[in-house]
Amino acid sequence: MFGYVQIFKPDLKIREYETYRAVYCSLCREMGKSFGPLSRLTLSYDFAFLSLLRMAQTEECPGFTKKRCVLKPFTKRCFCADNEEIRFCSAAAVLMLSYKLQDNVDDSSGIKKLLCRIIKIIFLRSGKKAAKVLPEIDQYMGGCFSAQSKLENGRCDSIDRAAEPTAVFLGRLFAWGDYPLTQKRVLDRLGYCVGKWVYLTDALDDLERDKKSGSYNALKAYDEREIRERITPLLHNCVTEAGAAFELLEIKRFRGILENVIYQGMPQVQDRIIK
Repeated sequence: MFGYVQIFKPDLKIREYETYRAVYCSLCREMGKSFGPLSRLTLSYDFAFLSLLRMAQTEECPGFTKKRCVLKPFTKRCFCADNEEIRFCSAAAVLMLSYKLQDNVDDSSGIKKLLCRIIKIIFLRSGKKAAKVLPEIDQYMGGCFSAQSKLENGRCDSIDRAAEPTAVFLGRLFAWGDYPLTQKRVLDRLGYCVGKWVYLTDALDDLERDKKSGSYNALKAYDEREIRERITPLLHNCVTEAGAAFELLEIKRFRGILENVIYQGMPQVQDRIIK
């Protein structure tokens, strides 16, 4: 994921924002502890949302505690108590980074390609550690990124086909775990809609830059009118369907934060990019 799945802070209650920040800080702490301090720099808001979603469905809240932050050692901040969902999302975030870096190498040229290769080498060890933690997800993610690369190398001009590997993978990632079958299907649908939305949003955000650099972007096949008439409604539809899937889940906690992300944060991000 790419950092687009964000909260809309003005409408969050103070305690909800503090909870959200505690989860984000816990992910940062776990990534630094398990995958090296540099991995902290790659954390995105998307995995804070996934962590909250997974913890929202557990029987017991893991609880929160105050600890000193490595980046601000003289200040105590709230963190989640150590739990499986934070560890899972930390490893998944590092895995996603590894494949994203490879994608950047494939899409770049010249000095930029060299820089991307150097960054990939720096994070190579972290990626290998994460792959050992989540080997099945690593294998599945590799297949999805391979399918994505084939579409991009073939200059696929269908936005639906281009978005499919990302959407399918995030559907599987959201549903990964020991959930009842019905719940798995709902989580898969939620992840699929979020994944497609993320791909479209990222493509729209990068469109002008990709036009200048010559990099692949499925939206190059659409003119401004087509983007306004087709892509914008498609983005709204992804958010609407994600919300419909979310309402089918049994959410035990953090509902206010999760609803804020889906119904306000995501629309706010896409509107800003569209404008």
